[in-house]
Amino acid sequence: MIKGSNVALADLSDSVGSVIVSLGWSSPTGEGDADVSVLLLDANGKVRSDRDFYFYNQPVAADGSVQLLGKAPTADGSEDRISFDLTAVPSEIDRVVVAASRYGGARFGELQDVRITLADAAGESLLRFSVDDAGSVTAVIFGELYRRGEGWKFRAVGQGYEAGLAGLATDFGVDIEDDADAEAQAEAALESAAGAEQAEESGTAPAEEPAEQSTLEAIPAPRRPEDEVTEPTKSAARPRTAKKKVTIPKAVKKTLAENDAWRQARLFPVSVLKSDRDREMRATSVLLSVMAQVPEFSRRLTAGFGAPSGRMETFTEVSLPHGDSPRRPDGVIRIERAGKLWTALVETKTNGNALKADQVQAYMDIATRRGYEAVITLTNDVALEGSPLIDVKIDKRRKHKVALWHMSWAEVAHQAQMLIRHEGVNNAAHAWLLQELLHYLQHENSGCHGFQNMGPAWVPVRNGIDDETLCQGDARALEVVENWERLIRQVCLRLGGELGQKVLPVQRAKRGTDPTERRILLADQLCLHGRLQAELRIDGTPGVLAISADLRTGKLRTGIEIPTPEQGYPLSWAKRLVRRLGEAPADLHVETLVDSDTGGPRGTLERLRPEPADLLPKDNGTKITGFRLSLLKSMGSGRGNAETGFIRSVDDAVNRFYTTVVVHLDTATTRRTPSKDRSTTG
Repeated sequence: MIKGSNVALADLSDSVGSVIVSLGWSSPTGEGDADVSVLLLDANGKVRSDRDFYFYNQPVAADGSVQLLGKAPTADGSEDRISFDLTAVPSEIDRVVVAASRYGGARFGELQDVRITLADAAGESLLRFSVDDAGSVTAVIFGELYRRGEGWKFRAVGQGYEAGLAGLATDFGVDIEDDADAEAQAEAALESAAGAEQAEESGTAPAEEPAEQSTLEAIPAPRRPEDEVTEPTKSAARPRTAKKKVTIPKAVKKTLAENDAWRQARLFPVSVLKSDRDREMRATSVLLSVMAQVPEFSRRLTAGFGAPSGRMETFTEVSLPHGDSPRRPDGVIRIERAGKLWTALVETKTNGNALKADQVQAYMDIATRRGYEAVITLTNDVALEGSPLIDVKIDKRRKHKVALWHMSWAEVAHQAQMLIRHEGVNNAAHAWLLQELLHYLQHENSGCHGFQNMGPAWVPVRNGIDDETLCQGDARALEVVENWERLIRQVCLRLGGELGQKVLPVQRAKRGTDPTERRILLADQLCLHGRLQAELRIDGTPGVLAISADLRTGKLRTGIEIPTPEQGYPLSWAKRLVRRLGEAPADLHVETLVDSDTGGPRGTLERLRPEPADLLPKDNGTKITGFRLSLLKSMGSGRGNAETGFIRSVDDAVNRFYTTVVVHLDTATTRRTPSKDRSTTG
């Protein structure tokens, strides 16, 4: 589409009751980002109240009409997706504005391929609009959905704003809470609370203060039920453009068990699981039953599949006619809204079991004949962009379209973690159900552990690198690169679930936009240099976390580069860095980055602690640009199933580096004063 053009959604697809809008961009450095927002406007072009403004601090509409699904990695950057249930948009809403914003002096002109796409409920892309003239603005209205008669149309807008997210929202009638002093006080209060927690843990807390919490107290406070929510006023419930802060829950109360042999009673026991079939049936039933009872959780999982919000029922082992013998999918999800039904068949696999093409094809055919909307596969594998897990034939002559979606067990666990550990759910019973689900998924006997095997090509590729017989173009190297990408995506999910932050793999624009070509290039580099490399961007950290697996030496390196402060002296920088790393591992490597080809001083933290000045170049005229911190670890030799497996060693290396190094870093270099153009911390 071109700027200013419009199109009726009904002219593009018969399945536009629910649509997925995606906003994307790429960055030459791989670090540029923006945040999306949505405004529901009445006939006067204003929001009815501040609750019609959806962004990172208010991502979901109570009626299910809008849900911000978060960021997903693409071949050349990241993409923010928004689910719209157009049948649930209130009748008094005339227009839906879709925008994005940057912060701290960052401009959209610094990003590349700024675009918006729209897909129907079947996942088929319907339109694309590129914003080619974003320039120096800090916020952009990408497009808008608006009513025309009984249907909806989309208009390509591409309008820029200089005032950022807060300025854009204010223009549409949102009353923004944007008091820098109040924000500073809030941050001070959080730091004070954190200090109190540390004092409690160290045993120095006052005797009258409780040192522990009960299980339910460790869960974020429940939100008020929808029917008890009052209309926001100018003095309360005003949206804040500053990011909400989240913290890991405190430790639960000491157990009443006499010894470790006493096992806590669980809603979903796993000790009776003896076979893969038992695991598949139990995992399907556990997940679908929790989804039916916890709307916040089920909506997170199904909104991205084009499902509407509404009353959900779930079923297992349903018999459906197909040829000479019936087929029995592992599960069925059915959602009712306004008298209409949305139905998806579910096929699950646990452990390392792979999907069967003929089985999935049969379910697609059944869904097409019966008018169902989707088939959802759920396994430990991770789907890659442009590389489907399984190919199925779709009869395009049929008017009714069925979408094929895939989800990994790691994604399910991630969403459960985000809700119960960081964001909160509606009531304590829902939180307890999610805790039981998470315990089940993470149990060693459940078979739902996520991606756990680097594949049959892993050992031959490592041997070929060792004896220098691996040649460029070898298909086995490409398979290893694909599985490495799956592993990195799973590491992002696990770390993000623990931290309550967005963690995404970085894709640099210079590597190309076609995912297949990019993976071929990385496979050739693996053959030449024997290394697998990746980068992670974590909200709130002062740099990109780099991971390198050297298959020649058997070493894993995790590292981060941090810039120097804008003010101060080099010796002060070095002393402050060493002081902040007081609890970091003694074998941490610290290297000074300089603006010359000779390289800067380097050493272990153990050697630098008594003499931080050793980090300074001998030539006083050499400019210091930053510091590189890194840890080395031996990597597992197996494909991933054993305790010493490669996958486990990568997980452990990333977790160790973040928890022992990154958490101690000063983020002042990236921290901005809250202002009306602040939109993210990443």
